[in-house]
Amino acid sequence: MAQVNPTVGDLEGNCRLVVDYARRSAEAGAHLVVFPEMIVTGYPVEDLALRKSFVSASVKATHDLAERLAAEGLGDLPVMVGFLNRREGLGARFGQPAGAPQNSAALLHHGRVQLTSAKYHLPNYGVFDEFRNFVQGDTLPVVRLHGVDIAFAICEDLWQEGGPVKAVREAQAGMLITLNGSPYERDKDNVRLELCQQRAREIGAAVAYVNMSGAEDELIFEGDSLIVDSDGELVARAPQFEDALLVTDLRLPEATQVSPPSSPIDGIRIVRHTVSSRPVAPYEPMEPVLTPRPDPTNDIGEVYHALVTGLRDYVAKNGFTTTMVALSGGIDSAVTATIAADAVGAENVHCVLMPSKYSSEHSVADAEELVKRQGMHGRTIPVESIVAAFDNAVALDGLAAENLQARVRGTVVMSLSNQEGHLVLATGNKSELATGYSTLYGDSVGGYAPIKDCWKTVVWDLARWRNAEAELRGEIPPIPENSITKAPSAELRPGQFDTDSLPDYDLLDSLLDAYIGTDKGYLELTIAGFDPELVKKVIRLVDRAEYKRRQYPPGPKISSRNLSRDRRVPITNRWTP
Repeated sequence: MAQVNPTVGDLEGNCRLVVDYARRSAEAGAHLVVFPEMIVTGYPVEDLALRKSFVSASVKATHDLAERLAAEGLGDLPVMVGFLNRREGLGARFGQPAGAPQNSAALLHHGRVQLTSAKYHLPNYGVFDEFRNFVQGDTLPVVRLHGVDIAFAICEDLWQEGGPVKAVREAQAGMLITLNGSPYERDKDNVRLELCQQRAREIGAAVAYVNMSGAEDELIFEGDSLIVDSDGELVARAPQFEDALLVTDLRLPEATQVSPPSSPIDGIRIVRHTVSSRPVAPYEPMEPVLTPRPDPTNDIGEVYHALVTGLRDYVAKNGFTTTMVALSGGIDSAVTATIAADAVGAENVHCVLMPSKYSSEHSVADAEELVKRQGMHGRTIPVESIVAAFDNAVALDGLAAENLQARVRGTVVMSLSNQEGHLVLATGNKSELATGYSTLYGDSVGGYAPIKDCWKTVVWDLARWRNAEAELRGEIPPIPENSITKAPSAELRPGQFDTDSLPDYDLLDSLLDAYIGTDKGYLELTIAGFDPELVKKVIRLVDRAEYKRRQYPPGPKISSRNLSRDRRVPITNRWTP
């Protein structure tokens, strides 16, 4: 199982990955190599699937890939890849995407595409819009390889009851392999394992789950490819957040002659293809790889690695080499800068300190100390004179004057980005975005927002975990302790603290998570024990800030429900839950 990191639209580069890992698989003695969902095109392709030229390019690249594998001496190795195909002969139908694109799998062998099949269950929830982009498939491919029958399905086909899963049992396959582009969420790796175990026991066959690695825009793919036997026992598992080739020997039942079903099973036709009927000669199996997992009761380190992965790939895949962070001395910008240093190297992180007349000495000192500890680039650009010049031209007071400071800082970092080519990282957390406590064209500016999906309490947890990891390695903790322990403040007026207008973050985050994460309304929240007046205030803040969130940069998704792709509500909205 090749757990690799494709890039959407880079068909040539993705095909090079396939050839490279196919060669490594052959050298390891593999009889079959399987790649993730849509490896040829990258995933998710979203509305690129609706472009006929892109579909045609994917089909051509897949056929060319089969020929290239054979030309490079790898034609005898069966290779299963995911690609974007089209359903030929299907006329235009109302409500279906034009051109009949399909999320498909192809078996490449002896220089040809021997077999194709398309995803049956098209997810249309959360971050997925596959009804918009794809046409449903209706076949289950079963490949006889060295006397063993192996069925193949694509991602969602494993998660849903019936359809391909039911057909696998009817086909009496000895193994089901699924090609996946399954995004990361907290706690999902345990859910994924339990799903594979459940399906293995249902169909009476081993289940292999190959997932991609890396990140694409807001989605992170942590790998975590795995194999369970027919009893649901875990046999092999790849690491998280890195590319890997998981080579595993399995003892599978010899295929028997099976009478074809008289009619489709749950709308699925079983399509069989024989690569080889003769079993391989006995050989000594290698020891399976079982990569250990972190403590399931404390997954904050896993979250940190996910954020680093998301930022690293966003920088690399979009042609940047350096990042820029407006550093305040507070916890949000400290964690953002530290994630950046781990993702792209401290030497590629440029920090800008922009003190105003309200900035405390300790905040400036904390920001300078963070730069020093991690070896980042740092510069100080006082903004007091810039703010005063603007204020002389347009007299402002109150909240408008406070926001002016943030907007001046935003203008400074974006100007430096234009001049020097850095990717500016927005430093807002999920609690701020939810309640609207970010300034448009101020602290919300940037090209990417690493902690966008992290509640404020999670940001503190990330800081403590990262410092603890450094201490375990005998290193100086990267984040000054004062940045973690001091009361949070925007420092836009004298003596200002976040608690002046917001409740304690432990309380606020639990309320926000209930309202946003599970769609609980006013009545359910008050029954759950939250103060009725606080519930009214928080709901009002969240609903009024939707227009701000629409203008915020993308950032890595780590929760089951983030504030962009997962949650879509109207900006103009008078409904009060």
